[in-house]
Amino acid sequence: MAQASVKENEVDIVIGAIHPDLTSFMNEWRSVFSRFHLIIVKDPDLKEELKIPDGFDVDVYTKSDIDRVVGSSSSISFSGYSCRYFGFLVSRKKYVISIDDDCVPAQDSTGNFVDAVAQHIFNLTTPATPFFFNTLYDPYRKGADFVRGYPFSLRSGVACALSCGLWLNLADYDAPTQALKPGERNARYVDAVLTIPTRAMMPMSGINIAFDREAVGPALFPALRLAAEGKFRWETIEDIWCGMCVKVVCDHLCLGVKSGLPYVWRKDRGDAVESLKKEWEGVKLMEHLVPFFQSVRLPRTATTAEDCVVEMAGTVKQQLGPTDPVFTRAAEAMVEWIRIWKAVGLGSPGK
Repeated sequence: MAQASVKENEVDIVIGAIHPDLTSFMNEWRSVFSRFHLIIVKDPDLKEELKIPDGFDVDVYTKSDIDRVVGSSSSISFSGYSCRYFGFLVSRKKYVISIDDDCVPAQDSTGNFVDAVAQHIFNLTTPATPFFFNTLYDPYRKGADFVRGYPFSLRSGVACALSCGLWLNLADYDAPTQALKPGERNARYVDAVLTIPTRAMMPMSGINIAFDREAVGPALFPALRLAAEGKFRWETIEDIWCGMCVKVVCDHLCLGVKSGLPYVWRKDRGDAVESLKKEWEGVKLMEHLVPFFQSVRLPRTATTAEDCVVEMAGTVKQQLGPTDPVFTRAAEAMVEWIRIWKAVGLGSPGK
């Protein structure tokens, strides 16, 4: 892989801390993480003190920081892995990379250590090709090019704004699939990156992603909140919703989204049956959400990610709101997120 010409001070690595002891996780990633500034956001529901080893350039944000920056009365929740979004909010870097604390570095098919950060940066700093599919996948990689018949007028590509990495071992299956295949693990390392075609939706996971914060940062947010067990909870459909929103924004702004490398190794955890109880409402909603997002078109007057999110919020409220109040709340949260994003951008997170 060619080295991308990005300075280390242009990158933030965001870690949502769901587990109190990050010692093993951080040490596994030391050779990579020690070169960059880290933003660790503690799950506001986590009571224990965080354990973080020495030797890292790190800012830690806790519930008191979230309340100070966002406001304790905000309708936006950063509980659970949603806390990673607060890291996106307070970052000041061009590129943000997010890796969950249950993931460790993977090995490629030859046993070599995978530098996930380097691959994400390479994805973001080489063009994407969303308007015509190249059957050799990423034509900008060493040893690849555009295939016969690919229009020369499209070969310059467009800027890539979002890089969605993958997982070895515990694949990001939904709860029904996990329950039906409890012993299945992903051992296939596919050495490929592809651009998601324009107008195609994909199920984004925040487990292992990177993005150009200047281009699409405002479009990555915790907005969809589902009601469960008599109280509001943020469940796994949240980043699926976010992914479809940011894909619509990228399509509208002529930006690219890539999927494939880099891989991380995701540890086994959780209970599929318990997850199914939390996810089921989201599984049903997906059948209605995909056609909606496939049909969304934003006006030409929306020229920034902030504009796009506000416009999309209006469409969500108008078209989906009457079917379920959860969508009205999501639309309101999207508008509030943009207000907070702009306010934080004018000030300082204080770290």
